[in-house]
Amino acid sequence: MWIDERGSEVVPLPECLRLVAVAAKEGRAGRLAVSQEGGPLVHPVNFAYDDRRVIVRLGDGVMAEAASGSLVAFEVDVVDLDEGCAWSVLVRGLALPIDEGHGTLPAHLPYVAVPSPGDVVLAIRTDVVTGRRFPLHDGGEAGDEPGRAHAPPR
Repeated sequence: MWIDERGSEVVPLPECLRLVAVAAKEGRAGRLAVSQEGGPLVHPVNFAYDDRRVIVRLGDGVMAEAASGSLVAFEVDVVDLDEGCAWSVLVRGLALPIDEGHGTLPAHLPYVAVPSPGDVVLAIRTDVVTGRRFPLHDGGEAGDEPGRAHAPPR
């Protein structure tokens, strides 16, 4: 196990992909980010995980146009107060549209929480995947152990 300079465990690739898959099955939301001329654009998204790809479904608009065919970042993280830890996985890769001529739709599309989910389905390749996990502890003052996160108030 690798620990970075701030006390976070560096999560190996297979575990990162497992965490993304589990988060997708649990219906967690992630964030999709893309760079554009006016600055970065970040949107919360529901997602699925299929064949080492993160699958997102978007409505027509700026994000769908900017992300389709571009290098994007996708992040999902979980704070588990019961387990006393948190983790975050960042996926960077090419987002390609999936339609009748460009790839196969996965068996399960992402659950979408909005009333009109849109018809743009993107598959994000897992070109670069990094993850961190760290323990939480309650309370504390500024002089507590360095590198330790504080749990959010309940």
